[in-house]
Amino acid sequence: MPDKLHIATYNIHKGFSHFKRRMVVHQLRENLRTLDADIIFLQEVVGEHTRHAARFENWPRGPQHEFLADSVWTDFAYGKNAVYDEGHHGNAILSRYPIARWDNVDVSAHRFESRGMLHCEISIPSWPENLHCVCVHLGLFKRGQSQQLLALEQHIEQLVPQQAPLVIAGDFNDWREMASRILVERLNLVEAFEFTGGRAARSYPSSLPLFRLDRIYVRGFHVVKAQVHQGHPWSKISDHAVLSARMIRR
Repeated sequence: MPDKLHIATYNIHKGFSHFKRRMVVHQLRENLRTLDADIIFLQEVVGEHTRHAARFENWPRGPQHEFLADSVWTDFAYGKNAVYDEGHHGNAILSRYPIARWDNVDVSAHRFESRGMLHCEISIPSWPENLHCVCVHLGLFKRGQSQQLLALEQHIEQLVPQQAPLVIAGDFNDWREMASRILVERLNLVEAFEFTGGRAARSYPSSLPLFRLDRIYVRGFHVVKAQVHQGHPWSKISDHAVLSARMIRR
């Protein structure tokens, strides 16, 4: 029975290095594989971009999430959030286990920031209930974040059974550290780094993380280890560090 679960979350910066100097999606794919995670929560994933496809000779032919998943993560889901003339980008979840169903919910607080939360139900062999996974990328401003956290709370209360295992991860842009007031206090979740180290992880910028922007919240698990993957080679790929957590189902 696979009671252990290894998950990771990463804002991939649309497959470009800092300040969009280099296209690094191939290096990104190789580095993601070294994590050996069962499920990966990704933000700023490009579904299509005609200008980049024309400019870069080795730009992936299909969506980035399919290119990154390849043959390692056999199931994946993509939630389109921001749409523009050249294409679109959003959140994605890559999984070694079957995704039974998924939905993408628009939580944009205003027209200048297109944000969403991607909710997947994942079927893990021998587990009595599906694992619920929600990948989020919240807005930059306090008011919008507050609205989005309330929307997330309502979504979980309505659609996720109390006894079902749950993981919410992603880029919360939460340098004010507001998210736990709702997700921990009201929804009985545990933040992986708060549990293992007493405080949310520093994850931005990846070269020398100072700000605590990214999160991994869980319910129904015991967190064994939480890790920030920073420095070389990660700092050459995105402006965010990767967060990962190893957990055992309760």
